[in-house]
Amino acid sequence: MRFLETDEHDDPILSVVNLVDLFLVVIAVLMIIIVSNPLNPFSDKTVVVVENPGQADMRMLVKDGEELREYESSGEIGEGEGVKAGVAYRLADGRMVYVPEAPAGDAGGGAASADGAAQ
Repeated sequence: MRFLETDEHDDPILSVVNLVDLFLVVIAVLMIIIVSNPLNPFSDKTVVVVENPGQADMRMLVKDGEELREYESSGEIGEGEGVKAGVAYRLADGRMVYVPEAPAGDAGGGAASADGAAQ
C-alpha cells in the first residue's frame, strides 16, 4: 500500500507555483521602481533632473507634463543675450540687497532688499 500514498515533496507542479510567486514579486518591485522614478511617464508633474552639476558635461532634463526637454552645458560661462537690470549686494549680516537700474527717463530710484522691503 505504500505505492498508493503520494509524496508532496516530489510534485513538479509545486515548483511551477513557486516560480509564479517569484515572478509576481519581481513584477511588483519593478512597478514600484517605475512609479517612484521622477521621470515617470504617468506623472503630470514638472520635474528638473540635473546630471553632473557644476561640471563641464552637465545635463538638465526638464519634464513638463508629457514634454521632455534636454539641455546640455556648452562649457562657456555668461552666454546669452540681455541687458543689465541692476546690482545685487550682500550685506554683512548675510542679507541680499538688489538695486534696480533706473530707466533712462527716470531720475528717481530706490533699493529693494531680498525680502521685498524698500531701503
